[in-house]
Amino acid sequence: MNKKAVFIACLALLFSGSGKAQDKAVQFYLDNYAIPFTGKNIATIVTKGGADEKAILLKDTSGLFAVSKDNVLRLKKKVELKGLKYNITIQVGDDKADFVIVKDNFIKNKVIAHRGAWKNTGETENSIGALKKAIQMGCEGSEFDVRMSADSVLFVHHDPDVQGIRIESTAASELHKVKLSNSEPLPTLDAYLKEGIIQNSTRLFLEIKPSVISPEMTIAVTNKTVSAVRALKAQAWIYYISFSYDALKRVRELDPAAKLAYLGGDKSLQQLKADGIDGLDYHYSIFKKENKMIDQARKLGLSTNCWTVDDINDLQFFLKEGVDMITTNEPELLMDVIKRK
Repeated sequence: MNKKAVFIACLALLFSGSGKAQDKAVQFYLDNYAIPFTGKNIATIVTKGGADEKAILLKDTSGLFAVSKDNVLRLKKKVELKGLKYNITIQVGDDKADFVIVKDNFIKNKVIAHRGAWKNTGETENSIGALKKAIQMGCEGSEFDVRMSADSVLFVHHDPDVQGIRIESTAASELHKVKLSNSEPLPTLDAYLKEGIIQNSTRLFLEIKPSVISPEMTIAVTNKTVSAVRALKAQAWIYYISFSYDALKRVRELDPAAKLAYLGGDKSLQQLKADGIDGLDYHYSIFKKENKMIDQARKLGLSTNCWTVDDINDLQFFLKEGVDMITTNEPELLMDVIKRK
């Protein structure tokens, strides 16, 4: 990389930050953002640092919600949920924050479309079109990858380079000129999320890609990503995944309620559990080699996802083994196998 690119990258790191000061989290958070099918309790309002302060429902235009004396967000009695999502404002002490609460219509069919549904649809992988196709198809989740430009704008793309351009060394103004094979512009994370949160059936599996520049830049990408999710109030849709264990631990610091899964395959189930990682998202060969891993993970309360499974025999094998999710480039095939099963 040339000196100018290094200078731009260093500026991006300086302004996006790598430590806690960059993205000061709200002093409280919800431990859940989706309204369950049964029961009136939605979420506990948890104060960071353990202070026992009363939460107040400052704003609720729907009139559906209330906060109990033990700081539990609840549905009022005899209410009817007619909308997809609801905006509320909660205050604890001097701090207040806006949240979106989502009616839980999220699908549970194990099908995670790898980079969206693109292979058999004519869309480009990691495009908004591929996301739309995964949603229309009825996938449980649509996976996508996040990288950051030299001037700290987040884009959705798998490889470090796009059409010969190194993303981390290039300004967003240049990346905006890139056209994908389906004629879409290279999507920003904001654009991708805005499309993803207009529905409440398919979750968004957001992979934070490790930086090719430095570990510090990986943390800067992580900070920026969590900030973007929070700004759009998209917490209910997001499942964070990464090959960077440090990135996942940083997400946990910024958002104690976030759902996290590790991709690397080199951590024990006990370590994942101890570090507050919710699940293992390992290459399918690891699950085949460690044939008791799925059952052991279930006993520890860890979710299991295997990638990237495209062969029909392997799909049938993992369905029989009871894995929670399967990431595949063949979501149509997997859905057909599930239907026939």
